[in-house]
Amino acid sequence: MERTVDDKRKHPRSPCNLYVSCTLASSDTPVEGTAKDIGPGGMFIECAAMPKFGEAVEISLTLPGVGTESRLPAVVRWATGSGFGVQFGFLGARDTHAITELMKQSH
Repeated sequence: MERTVDDKRKHPRSPCNLYVSCTLASSDTPVEGTAKDIGPGGMFIECAAMPKFGEAVEISLTLPGVGTESRLPAVVRWATGSGFGVQFGFLGARDTHAITELMKQSH
């Protein structure tokens, strides 16, 4: 039986609609996108750019309740025609808490 992306996740995700700016390791020019789901382990970004599997990405966004821009380190884990999924690197307590609170609001 084939496993889906959801089956492989350690953390659940919740739907969202957040503006993000992504700086890919292969380019100094940020690309804009929309985070469509998020969880403590990662997010899916709807975006025209198609980074490579394993590429490092820095995601800039304003999380609700934080008030300042967060910069989240991540690695591309998969891509489709409409966007790509990332796994977060180390997140601080502030960003982890904000993501958890955002997930609670979406349920």
